[in-house]
Order: sequence, then C-alpha cells, then structure tokens
Amino acid sequence: MKHEIRYGKADVKVYRTYAEPLTGITPIPESPFTGRDNILTGTEIEVVVYGTTFLDAYTKGDNRLVVATDTMKNFIHARSLVARARTLEEWLLEVGTAFLETYPHMERLTMLGRDLPFPAALVSGADGFEASDRLFSRDRCDYGTARLELARKDDGLVVITDHECGRHDLQLIKITGSAFADFARDEHTTLPERPDRPLYIWCDIGWRYTNASHAVLADPARYVATEQVADLANAVFHEFVSLSIQHLVNEIGLRILDRWPQLSEVSFDAQNRLWDLVAESSDAPRIKTYSDPRPPFGHIGLVLTRD
Repeated sequence: MKHEIRYGKADVKVYRTYAEPLTGITPIPESPFTGRDNILTGTEIEVVVYGTTFLDAYTKGDNRLVVATDTMKNFIHARSLVARARTLEEWLLEVGTAFLETYPHMERLTMLGRDLPFPAALVSGADGFEASDRLFSRDRCDYGTARLELARKDDGLVVITDHECGRHDLQLIKITGSAFADFARDEHTTLPERPDRPLYIWCDIGWRYTNASHAVLADPARYVATEQVADLANAVFHEFVSLSIQHLVNEIGLRILDRWPQLSEVSFDAQNRLWDLVAESSDAPRIKTYSDPRPPFGHIGLVLTRD
C-alpha cells in the first residue's frame, strides 16, 4: 500500500509591528504604489508538511516524530518576530525555511498566506490630512495571497519548487462601457442582448514568475506588488470597452504580461455578479435601481502563459 502523508496548521493569524519597509519597487503608470513602510502588517498563514517519516503515526499511533500542530502555530509566531517580512512571499519563505532547517524529518512543505491589510488612517496634520503613524483601520476588501512549495536539496539548501502569487476578492462595478451581445441563441436562450450594460465582477488574479527568486525579493525592482496588480486591473476595467467578461480578463492579462516581462503566467477566476434591474426613471434613463441577482452566477476562467 502506498501512502501520501500531509498535515499541518491553518488559520494562523499573525500581526507584526515594524517589519522592514518595502522599497525599490518599480513604478508603473497605472498605480501610485511604490512601497510600504510596514509599521503594521498582518497575515494568515497555513503550513502543510509532507514526509514519509510520519507514517508510523498513521499506521501504529507512534507520535514520537510528530511535531504537534500547536507547536507549528507557536513556531510561526516565534519566527515571524525575527522575519524581515517586507512582503507576504518573503515572510512565507523565511518561516518555511526555518521549519525545514529546524525539523529535518520534514521532507517538504507548502506555505500559504493571505494578507490582512491594515492601512493607516487619515488624520489631520500640519499640512492637511496625512497618514497616521499609529492608527490603522482594518481593510476588508481585496487582499494579496501567496503559495510557496519548499523542499530541501541533498546539500540541505532549501529551494522553491513551485509558487503562485495573487490578488483575491476584487469586486468591481462599472456602470457603463461594457456590453454582451451576438452570443449563441437557441430555444433555451432568454437573456436579451445588451450593447451597454453595468458589469459587476468578482475576480481573483494569480501570477507566476519565470524566476521564482523574484517572488521573494531577490531583486525588489523585479517584484510585482499585489497593490499594483489591483490598480492595473482597475485602470483597464475603467478605460476598456469590453464585449464580455472573457474579453475583459484577457485584456487585463495581456496588460499584466506586457507590464511585467518577468512574469511567466497570469490567471483569472472571475464571477458575473451583475445586479438585476428593478426600475428605471422615465425622465432620466440613466437613473436606475437594482437588486442583488438570483443565486446562480456566471463563472469564467482564463490562464495566459508565455510560450
């Protein structure tokens, strides 16, 4: 009988003050983002451990080599205290590398993370409103994500074997400048054609680097910040007249790959959450009211990979 063994700890929330600032980011025209001071940063981490040495715990109840998941939680917090943590990806690399260096019977592991953003509050200052250096507000909108697959080579060096970065839970509504028409019709089709419509999308965007070291700040100028990706998606959605969600996400993907040649792949998982029209003013047709749609929603996927 063959065994594939994994176990770990999920939903480990860590809040860190005064991590190292993120600097050296290459600016792009679509975004004002050029770095973070990281006075307060938060993340939710999951570690998944793989190793055949844990087999006896499954087959015999022998736990002598098992690192308790509660120990993993404590380890994540302890290593986060000394991590540079300039970005989520670097944070995951530092904690994951420490796991493999500390516990040699862990053969490889997956580190997963999502940002818990706390942007600085705007407060009154000498020259108008400015970002506070001590007050922060929890942002519950879109957020950065990362996944690193780490393994130990024969010489003990920890390497990244796979990775994916992302920006999740983008929710964007455009009230004009989108269309959906000329689609296939048959006896089951009831949807009217819409040459101009509001478009409300929920979207996750993912990307991979050609060289995984750029994901963990080997060269900050080659790092792609999730804030920049979100801003770029906003800019394309604002200016591009799309004929479908498929048309829109392809345009965003092409712009991403054009803007960052260090990326090898970009992917999308999008949902059509367009509201249902309830009423329209007879005097001013642009004045409308909407309601949330019925539960079924359109689900669109796309992966663009360089040849």
